[in-house]
Amino acid sequence: MKVNKKWLALLSLAFLVVIGLAGCGKKSDDSLQQIKDKKVLTMGTSADYAPFEFTIMKNGKKEYVGYDIMVAQKIADSLGVKLKVQNMEFSSIISELQDHKVDIALAGMNVTPQRKKAVDFSKPYYTEQESLLVKKADADKYNTIADTKGASFGVQQSSTQETIAKTQTKAKLVSESLVTGLATDLKSGKLDGVVLAKKVAEQYVAQYPDTYAIAKVKITAPASMKEISIAIPKNEPKLKAAVNKEITKLQKSGELDKLFKKAQEIQEQNTNK
Repeated sequence: MKVNKKWLALLSLAFLVVIGLAGCGKKSDDSLQQIKDKKVLTMGTSADYAPFEFTIMKNGKKEYVGYDIMVAQKIADSLGVKLKVQNMEFSSIISELQDHKVDIALAGMNVTPQRKKAVDFSKPYYTEQESLLVKKADADKYNTIADTKGASFGVQQSSTQETIAKTQTKAKLVSESLVTGLATDLKSGKLDGVVLAKKVAEQYVAQYPDTYAIAKVKITAPASMKEISIAIPKNEPKLKAAVNKEITKLQKSGELDKLFKKAQEIQEQNTNK
């Protein structure tokens, strides 16, 4: 069979073009270099979770502060770039990270099997406990899980607390996007309690001692869901390594504990204004 040399040449050229186009796609593991090139590290968070992240007014302007913002700032400093904070609903953070609209996410986020399917996580930088925030008048009302039957408890949408409350309580659950909204509903009597990370609940009690209290009932999370880590886009090992390096440094120096205490102090100062 005689082969047409012209057609053979055209087929060879087409093959080379296809190969070339395949190599022009987005390379994996380039987030770290992109961050350094643009000189900005963009952090996604939900600033309604004091002392991890919350909002204050400084010189007439809204400012996002808290433990997570401080940790992210340390990471940005280690990379030699500026930190940009993007506030959003907690339930949107994972998708924003997947779409590369933010580089990393710090939002008091626990590592769960479901989340690990969507994003990667750094090493833990905090370990938390769970609790039930109630009105002060109900401080002794919920002592056991059985006592929660018939109650209406609030949980943040898509949070670890939402998952835990489904198995750890017998209450009817109400999901909302903002923790601040849940606390307001508790205060007004629309809810009987709010399942929260213990440190967050303690901040509400410290801020409003005549309004809130922490119930005696024990709400426990699996060991795998107690760790708080930084969420990172999938398949970005260089960025993950850089983040882990800074976390390790902050842990060894004791700086993480100092940052957490500082965040609590800022919250207390703004509460007393």
